[in-house]
Amino acid sequence: MLNVLLVVHLLLAIALVGVILLQRSEGGALGIGGGGVMTGRAAGNLLTRTTAILATGFFLTSLGLAILANARSQPHSIMDQSPAGSAPAAPAAPAAPTAPLSR
Repeated sequence: MLNVLLVVHLLLAIALVGVILLQRSEGGALGIGGGGVMTGRAAGNLLTRTTAILATGFFLTSLGLAILANARSQPHSIMDQSPAGSAPAAPAAPAAPTAPLSR
């Protein structure tokens, strides 16, 4: 499920970039062919509507991916974990005194 949603998300992102690049640039410096590939009021409305639909789909897939990622992760805290040795270590027996070394 996660992989399918991720592929759809990437396809939406690529389509969104493509549709945005097709639109007429207000600044005049950016845009394909100087004035945009599609001109006219109907083409502008179509591109605007397509951009809105793709942006909504992108937002929804982003939200879905975030929810799936959150569901997969197990929240844990360092305070909840037991120390490295899960069972308490038995106290070590005191060492027997040794005789002093003679020279």
